[in-house]
Amino acid sequence: MTASRAELIALTTDACAKAAGAPPAWVWCVPGRIEIFGKHTDYAGGESLLAAVPRGFVVAARPRTDDRVRVIDARHGESAVINVHDPAHVWRGWANYAAVTVRRLARNFPGAALGADIVIASDLPRAAGLSSSSALVVGVATALIRRAALETREDWRRVIGSVEDLAWYLGCVENGLTYKWLPGFDGVGTHGGSQDHTAILACRSGHVSHYGFMPVRALGVFPMPAGWRFVVASSGVHADKAGSVRERYNRASLAVSALLATWNQTAEAPALSLAAALGGGPDAESRLRHALRGAAAPGFTSEDLLRRLAQFTREMARIPLAAAAFGAADTQALSDLSTDSQQDAERLLGNQVPETVALCDLARREGAFAASAFGAGFGGSVWALVLAKDADTFGHAWMHAYRQQFPHRQTAEWFTASPGAGVVELIS
Repeated sequence: MTASRAELIALTTDACAKAAGAPPAWVWCVPGRIEIFGKHTDYAGGESLLAAVPRGFVVAARPRTDDRVRVIDARHGESAVINVHDPAHVWRGWANYAAVTVRRLARNFPGAALGADIVIASDLPRAAGLSSSSALVVGVATALIRRAALETREDWRRVIGSVEDLAWYLGCVENGLTYKWLPGFDGVGTHGGSQDHTAILACRSGHVSHYGFMPVRALGVFPMPAGWRFVVASSGVHADKAGSVRERYNRASLAVSALLATWNQTAEAPALSLAAALGGGPDAESRLRHALRGAAAPGFTSEDLLRRLAQFTREMARIPLAAAAFGAADTQALSDLSTDSQQDAERLLGNQVPETVALCDLARREGAFAASAFGAGFGGSVWALVLAKDADTFGHAWMHAYRQQFPHRQTAEWFTASPGAGVVELIS
């Protein structure tokens, strides 16, 4: 256990005991994640290569006897008291993610006893692409599922029978979509998928995990070579999907919707995702490209949609190759694949900023054999792969070079990571 994690456990358990008047009944560690490959692929029914990181939230909780869910951020001294039966109250920032989770569970599972005191604390940098927002959703949901014993209910068991089901459902909680026959409700305002929730719940220690989406399904796990380490650097440019970058993030998702609508206009049977459409035959991509010539959708030109299609198909082709490269400890393959993925993010996806571009370039200059930005984009973080023996020296040099180039990005930080486990329960 890291010193930081031990501090968070002490902080949350003490704060829970003070707030609730008794020690927590349950405590979990809820990690952040690295999206190694799979830029904006999950909500299109695509695939991703993922790893959990040994940073994240500690969540401590106790039941209450009323219909209130009180969430306390022990690290920042903030709190929100959410009435389970009051969907009209407007919450902002992190509290909105908690409120959306509470209200969706109350709507989908009527009569559930959700009242709880939940204390959280995180060592993830906020809005840095490490999925702090989805980790909060997973953490609050995990506490409420246990509080209400939802897993013992027949209506729960009929619809959620695996960790993959739960990850897909929690993605729908966040984006507001209907899951199977559980009706959707107000999400947080972003049109994302289930990649983050899957990594947070299901990734395995010491391995990178290959997942597909819509539905969520495990496609393979590959050991991280023992002599390798991830070094993760945040750019200091906040990629806040609930605020500053929401419109640009959603534009990437809406382009996928426009591509799928174009396909379905001429398809014999409608596809449920872009990946399913492109799996409709060896000529599916060329047929869609033909349909896009001269076509447009509200807010998009034909060229916009062709670029988005190219980025998706190219990224999808890289993911199984990258998984195999981890299995074979092939540094050259990962170097080439990550370079191509980053270049496509810059030229085709258009979700990079000068700081993340520079972090990738500087990582390679300082000795990383692979590097790429990840997450929503428009800020956020970059992962680099280096030899474990060089990780600390590399991290210091990388951040020093970055701060020389961007001295105003004072909140930028870095840490080393081996792939960690998904959600771990500490007290039950």
